[in-house]
Amino acid sequence: MTQKIGVVIVAAGSGSRFGDPLPKQYHKLGGKSLLGHCIDCFAGHTSADLIQIVYNPDHQDWYDQTISGASCGSDIPQPVAGGTTRQQSVLNGLRALNAKSPDIVLIHDAARPGISDTVITRVIDALKNHAGVIPTLPVADTIKQADGNNIILRSIPRESLHRAQTPQGFVFKTIFDAHTQFEGQELTDDASLLEQLGVDVVCVEGAASNDKITQRDDFGRAQDWIETTETKDTSMSQEEYRAGTGFDVHRFAPGDHCILCGIKVPHTARLDGHSDADVGLHTLTDAILGAIGAGDIGQHFPPSDIQWKGAASDIFLKHAADLVRQRGGRIVNVDLTLICERPKIGPHTPAMRQKVAEILSIDADRVNVKATTTEKLGFTGREEGIAAQAAVSVAVPVK
Repeated sequence: MTQKIGVVIVAAGSGSRFGDPLPKQYHKLGGKSLLGHCIDCFAGHTSADLIQIVYNPDHQDWYDQTISGASCGSDIPQPVAGGTTRQQSVLNGLRALNAKSPDIVLIHDAARPGISDTVITRVIDALKNHAGVIPTLPVADTIKQADGNNIILRSIPRESLHRAQTPQGFVFKTIFDAHTQFEGQELTDDASLLEQLGVDVVCVEGAASNDKITQRDDFGRAQDWIETTETKDTSMSQEEYRAGTGFDVHRFAPGDHCILCGIKVPHTARLDGHSDADVGLHTLTDAILGAIGAGDIGQHFPPSDIQWKGAASDIFLKHAADLVRQRGGRIVNVDLTLICERPKIGPHTPAMRQKVAEILSIDADRVNVKATTTEKLGFTGREEGIAAQAAVSVAVPVK
């Protein structure tokens, strides 16, 4: 009798260590997202209606794009929301699968797009004789155990050590009952639950291509896998980098402060403009729009439109960043120069960098804000206003 194979793909993480507003499971390799690679591989081993994805509802647009590109996307059940921990997320997925009564289940992390048919088959075959199976790789390095002062206590024989991967496979009822029993706790992986219950879990050979993508540098290794395992089609979508520049000027008007990069900077005048006249954010907005060929700030937010009178300029910058993400892209870095004699910008640049990073949802080390003068030449030298120029870099999929 053919076994019913259920699959839970955990894709609910924010990818905070990855350092990008686009969660890593939705980044593309070879024209397909990490999650998409996982879906297509498991679809070759079970029916699509038994593939249960656990996701973050805040990622709905990115999820929809992934499913629309999957070969079996229209047959995959609605995703379920993840929990506050990975363990809770897996339990949510198992509960959704329970009504379909699978015999076994494979639990996989979407951050492992290099999963192969061979590894999946090994796990499924081993489940004929075991309640739990995990793919592993041997540990190549010598392992040292140290105390709290980093004094080495002992060397641990590496022959007995294994690096765990996913998919971890289980008899469905066994792992479902274990997750239910340990709900609210957080163990290192799914196999750990069976270990706590004294149920044997067997190791099968994993694959180097199946290592988890955690940091941005891991993408290079994953790209190598894509290039060696998929047809090198010149039409295949890849990521390309684009640059954009921006320039803006605002004159001074009577007031007691300026808004620059979202920060209130005390001054003997304010900047004049239809919105809050934040010359820094206006310039960055134009630069991002330029990088994706989306016109300029005036086309998206006409100064003749009364609704933008006095508006906070972070609205404009967020809109530009959203347009990048809607195209499957990401903002790599931004560099802004404010040009004026006064006010003094230097003391405020740390706060400005943090504010811009917050608006764009990127790490602060991807934002640079600096200032210069024109040596008292021109309108900025005469302290009639402030100018700004910016350069940005974005990465977008090649169509």
